[in-house]
Amino acid sequence: MNSTEETAWIVERAATLGFDLCGVVRAEKFPELDLTTEWLARGYAGEMKYLSDERRGNPQSTMAGLRSVIVCALNYNSSPPRSLDALQPEGSEPRGWISRYAWGKDYHEVLQQKLQSLASCLPERFAEAHEARIYADTGPVNERVVARHAGLGWLGKNTLLLNAKLGSWFFLGVILTTLDIPPTIGPAESPPPDLCGSCTKCIDACPTGALVEPYVMDARLCISYLTIELRGGIPEPLREPIGRHVFGCDICQDVCPWNRRAPVTSSAEFQPRTFPQPTEGPLHQSAAAVTERSREESLFLPRLEWLAALNEEQFRALFRGSPVKRTKWRGLVRNASIALGNSAHARGTAYHKRICTLLTRLSASSEPVIAESAQWALSRIE
Repeated sequence: MNSTEETAWIVERAATLGFDLCGVVRAEKFPELDLTTEWLARGYAGEMKYLSDERRGNPQSTMAGLRSVIVCALNYNSSPPRSLDALQPEGSEPRGWISRYAWGKDYHEVLQQKLQSLASCLPERFAEAHEARIYADTGPVNERVVARHAGLGWLGKNTLLLNAKLGSWFFLGVILTTLDIPPTIGPAESPPPDLCGSCTKCIDACPTGALVEPYVMDARLCISYLTIELRGGIPEPLREPIGRHVFGCDICQDVCPWNRRAPVTSSAEFQPRTFPQPTEGPLHQSAAAVTERSREESLFLPRLEWLAALNEEQFRALFRGSPVKRTKWRGLVRNASIALGNSAHARGTAYHKRICTLLTRLSASSEPVIAESAQWALSRIE
């Protein structure tokens, strides 16, 4: 067995690679994993069938000879305002909201590169032959539960991992290894205590009531699930509460007191992507209208018209290497259409006519989920 010095070395090396937190835990079947079975039985996973993978219930089943799990956290909290504070620019066209984690480069790629670098360093310190496997939010591992037992934080009432210094704006990735590495939490110690206390801000703020009780989420009601994982039509009673969200939701993190002083990252990978647009416009347009439409498009408060008008080829080109690609083209256009239906439109204006024309065209789409969503939106604004 290796000594605690090896554990400290791993944590230090992870920090030099840019990780904000790192811990080690033995690969065991933790009590929280049994609760997941009950959660699945309630149907709360919706269409996310991958969560039923039996290997998620026992880390030992994911890799032969597995002994230890190295868990790393990476801060993605960039500087633009939170969703509750990000007001639409005065006089601008309706804007949507894309979850903060998806503004920049695909975090799977960023995490995987850093985790691979850390795994490649292990032979420098450990002479014995070993195997290591990397999961950057990509494998049958419940990262939040493993991270809790590695000492990285506690599971909050919004079901996310919370850390007293970082809040919850971070990604989790793991390295599974056959090395026997002492855990960061000693035998006489316990995981970090739950510091949510009597606070229910996340539960109270959820527009769709997805947090059905403290620490329990019905994913079928979650805006992130509805706008990303759900492939069919969004249930009509949930469309208005979705508001302007077109990819994911940050509300339960925005209102969390532990995120008030969360550190901001300067990492270029997680800053909002921008897309230069042509400056040409119809001659009859006002100078202000041409200026507005010629600015860079951004994943921070993107124009809903821009998103809804994208064709499949444009979607693939724009969102290559972006988490947004997960919702697929038809999902993003569906979401943008619904958000347009939830937006305020001054009837009779050139913009209102343009949006009605766009939604009318989408209503005739060969994709049923797009056509039906556009028809719903059109009925709301005509």
